[in-house]
Amino acid sequence: MDEVSQTTIASKLVVKVGKYRWRVCAMLLAATTINYIDRQVLGVLAPFLQEKIGWSELEYSYIVTAFQAAYAIGLLCAGAVIDRFGTRIGYALAIGIWSLAAMGHSLAVGVVSFAIARFALGLGESGNFPAAIKTVAEWFPQRERALAAGIFNSGSNIGAIVAPMLVPVVAARWGWQAAFLFTGGLSAIWVTVWLLTYRTPADQPKLSAAEWAYIGHDPSGSTIRLPWPQLLRYRQTWALVAAKFITDPIWWFFLFWLPKFLHAEYGLTLLELGMPLITIFLLADVGSIAGGWFAGRLIKRGWSVNRARKGAMLTCALLIVPVIFAAKADNLWLAVGLVGLATAGHQGWSANVYTLASDMFPRHAVASVVGIGGFAGAVGGMLISTVIGILLQTTHSYVPVFLMAGLAYLFALVVVQVLTPRLEPAQLNDSATGGEPGEYHRPGRP
Repeated sequence: MDEVSQTTIASKLVVKVGKYRWRVCAMLLAATTINYIDRQVLGVLAPFLQEKIGWSELEYSYIVTAFQAAYAIGLLCAGAVIDRFGTRIGYALAIGIWSLAAMGHSLAVGVVSFAIARFALGLGESGNFPAAIKTVAEWFPQRERALAAGIFNSGSNIGAIVAPMLVPVVAARWGWQAAFLFTGGLSAIWVTVWLLTYRTPADQPKLSAAEWAYIGHDPSGSTIRLPWPQLLRYRQTWALVAAKFITDPIWWFFLFWLPKFLHAEYGLTLLELGMPLITIFLLADVGSIAGGWFAGRLIKRGWSVNRARKGAMLTCALLIVPVIFAAKADNLWLAVGLVGLATAGHQGWSANVYTLASDMFPRHAVASVVGIGGFAGAVGGMLISTVIGILLQTTHSYVPVFLMAGLAYLFALVVVQVLTPRLEPAQLNDSATGGEPGEYHRPGRP
């Protein structure tokens, strides 16, 4: 058979598989976009609110830390709750909580009340990524998971783009409280659509038999949930913990301090922040999808999952290094370019780090493992927020912060390599899983 005929047949087979799983991915993309719109409203309004309310750099860091503390606390149980109740109900509960919390910001009048609102928002938003990663593990074969994760994770950048486009306009016309009310309402709409339309693959009547078989190509493991203490016995868990603890704080810095950095260094007003922030997070969006696509492409070319995943992570880490010069950039757009390249690198890195959980653990444990990793990242974010607040209040310089940002990812990759040199799957205990490692269960389908 000639090469053209083989390509034609392969194309037909791809078409026959079906694409319903990508509709699910689109829902995850929408949720993550709304997540970051709600999260980013405060960051966009921070320079304006700081002047209006009068909080100091250190007090602002406390408000940021309140969100991260709740995010960490939420992740202590979010993954386990989602593993227990499933993605449909667990995701809806999480987004319902953060919708109410986001709108609750409109009632805040000072540092304490803003901190309370941010704490409640962090509790709700802690469920997003464990639920989304578990959904990806349920709906996608291994070779597509990094791409799917990259696509839904790009919502964090879309949200960060939409926020500076939308929030200043709404705030200027109807007041800053309206910005929180409007964005919080978006998540309420999402919950309604999710509950009306989402089902797991086993219960989704619109899923074709061919796509069901394609999704089920990889072993799923047993259906028994593992507690955190048991998951912490595995070095694979600690690899994800290390990657998130070291690098998540850098993303928190980009989210919550970039508007303040641009305002302080280049004198940008609330309305002038829009284009630089949009540019930065557009680049991040490209990085998120490209990072996931790149790893998947390497796997399709015959690379092992270990080599492909770490090769993509190394590429992303190297893209971030030049951000160490951003604090001393002599013009706005050079700084924007350096930070944009770093955010692109981070999001490509993040797409692959999230996929580490499904690379090394069976599906029934994925949300809990991601929850542990997210908890570590949130704790790291809490620590770095306080450090940044102290540094800025005492030195008035962003140089040490950008230096940390540029080098963190290479250090994290070294730690991951030491802990999981071959990225081998965790050999879960038979008594804990209820079966042999890799045992495949598909209830509800022939």
